[in-house]
Amino acid sequence: MRVLVAGATGAMGTELVPRLVDAGHEVFAMVRSESSKARASQLGAVPVVADALDRAQVEAAVRQAAPEVIVNQLTAIGHIDTRHFARSFAATDRLRTEGTDNLLAAARATGVRRFVAQSNGAFTYTRTGGPVKTEQDPLDRSPVAEMASMIAAVEHLEKAVLGATWVEGIVLRYGAFYGPGTSMAPGSQQLEMIRRRKFPIVGDGGGVWSFVHVADAAEATVAAVEKGGRGVYNIVDDDPAPVAEWLPELAAMLGAKKPLRVPRFVGRLAAGEAGVVLMTELRGASNAKAKRELGWHPKHPTWRRGLQVAS
Repeated sequence: MRVLVAGATGAMGTELVPRLVDAGHEVFAMVRSESSKARASQLGAVPVVADALDRAQVEAAVRQAAPEVIVNQLTAIGHIDTRHFARSFAATDRLRTEGTDNLLAAARATGVRRFVAQSNGAFTYTRTGGPVKTEQDPLDRSPVAEMASMIAAVEHLEKAVLGATWVEGIVLRYGAFYGPGTSMAPGSQQLEMIRRRKFPIVGDGGGVWSFVHVADAAEATVAAVEKGGRGVYNIVDDDPAPVAEWLPELAAMLGAKKPLRVPRFVGRLAAGEAGVVLMTELRGASNAKAKRELGWHPKHPTWRRGLQVAS
């Protein structure tokens, strides 16, 4: 198939594009600048230049590629400052709203038949009920103020993609990425903070995280491109775990001392309300549907082994 990947040179795109090429697809990479064209070509894709926030440019790029499938991997996430969570996600929020709308409009104008979009299953589920959520569970209906705009942007993306009746819309809720090019890659700021005991456990550390290796996420995305059905899929590993469990294990992998423990009020001062939520109230996700319907099984089924290799 002819596949256009928007966000083709990011952490996910770098893993995804070569896999699509190896699977026999003709891949086009929508990149923002001329300087990114060489990188897209190295990955095996045909570059087309467009600013995702410029609707006319996006439609021109999609018409040039004439894809059967569009894969939206548009993000602009750097280091996440939990004290300023909304600011950290502001650029990505805009890509998930305006950028997604522009891609969907271009897809409709050119007769694209399948649209696969990156969503977030790591930080967005409702914080009530059991510790592990399925795709049928709602997103957080009462997020703390710093997380509200991020969750609203995710909801916008999902409703737009799933509500586009003229295309087969597929939403992939990825877990917390680790591996090459991510915030949990060797030498990354986040791992260095853990190594230097600057990443404490807040409160009871009961927030449950679902991880996924970026290569496994790319494999799941290829499966969605080829045989996914309309709907939402959690793309996470088999081993959701509370912060109080995974953070000390990761520190040990890094050869660091056990993380410090601080009460919630201290965590709120240091990491903001969003940081407290991530540490104490987060819910994990189940990958049963993706396994069942996509035939996908992560090669890194647990962060315990995967993070040890990645770190």
